[in-house]
Amino acid sequence: QLQASGGGLVQAGGSLRLSCAASGSISSISYMAWYRQVPGTQREWVATASNNGDTYLRESVMGRFTVSRDNAKNTLYLQMNSLKPEDTAVYYCNTYPDYDYSWGRGTLVTVSS
Repeated sequence: QLQASGGGLVQAGGSLRLSCAASGSISSISYMAWYRQVPGTQREWVATASNNGDTYLRESVMGRFTVSRDNAKNTLYLQMNSLKPEDTAVYYCNTYPDYDYSWGRGTLVTVSS
């Protein structure tokens, strides 16, 4: 089970740090990822952290977001800086590219202009 947290309301240009805590070990999971979804639209991939330290970001968040993982804490993180109103969404974590966990509630990020 995965539990995302850390969302909230922030002004444009602000920062948030999201966390995704797994109920079990993630050390054997090659890729952990963040996704986001605006109600009424498809869920989209945001960022991936691999077990060997490689990270991948969608183009629209490059230079603003940083993804990381702490296998010892079974936690995935997403540091979001210079937030824009278009980053407003519910953020979820899961494995990549297959979704091995249920999606859960996610955490809502709202960026006001």
